[in-house]
Amino acid sequence: MNDQANNLRRMLHMASDGKRGTKVIAVVSGKGGVGKSNFSLNFALQLKNAGKKVILFDLDIGMANADILMGVSSKYTFVDMIEHELSIWDIIEEGPNNLSFIAGGTGLSSMFQLNPRKLSRFLQQLELINGEFDYIIFDMGAGATKDRFNFILSATEVIVVTTPEPTSVTDAYAMLKYIQLKDQNIPVSVLVNRAESNSEGKKTFENLKVVSGQFLQKDISLLGIIPNDPIVLKAVKAQVPFSLYSPDSKPSKAIIKIANDYIGENTFEEKKEPFQMFLNKFKKYFLDKSGGE
Repeated sequence: MNDQANNLRRMLHMASDGKRGTKVIAVVSGKGGVGKSNFSLNFALQLKNAGKKVILFDLDIGMANADILMGVSSKYTFVDMIEHELSIWDIIEEGPNNLSFIAGGTGLSSMFQLNPRKLSRFLQQLELINGEFDYIIFDMGAGATKDRFNFILSATEVIVVTTPEPTSVTDAYAMLKYIQLKDQNIPVSVLVNRAESNSEGKKTFENLKVVSGQFLQKDISLLGIIPNDPIVLKAVKAQVPFSLYSPDSKPSKAIIKIANDYIGENTFEEKKEPFQMFLNKFKKYFLDKSGGE
């Protein structure tokens, strides 16, 4: 009864409070092992530290690890909300610096065999947090599946994480190519991780930008560059986000700058009703295809 009362109070608060226009950011990579989840976590933390309300949503199918990176044990996961009909407020956990996050759980792949009724319920629950946060960050699984792309293409914008390694760049380009084929208008930026130098990071991005413009007619922007540093691995082993583990390290300074620059660049560019745009696209990709089943 107490949980129900708390949920009701939240809903009443949302009804009376002005909506802030929640943006949905999908963080993706063409291959695993490029530091995508680590970036998503630290990016979310620094957006929050800069005064934004953020929730990190772990959608890394079967490999959900955001809670592990934070050293937090999750009571509930996204799967629990679907399978046991919990409220989304019941499954929101609290991480470092009071960062809100939703754990994925190892059974997350069941999400993608949901029937239209469960998908509709998922949307109803997601709508409850519209206006409560500035940003919902989807930490997507690496690689490509049709349903995973439906989540990516529904987002307000996409961040592609790559490293300077040739295989990583090639896979990042393949991700860009698929996104462009499906939606030419969705904004895409690139995060170059583990760069040995700033010039290497810029060169990696410029190579991607050139081929994307030439062969895909897609204009991409550079979100930022995070230098390669052993402090990141030490933070992972300690299960503490690297921006909190060593705030004065080069990767930490880089992620702080990236978050601040991102907020500054988007201050005057916010689309109207970004969350409604997400809902409309999500329904098109998921519900419309399921409607006749």
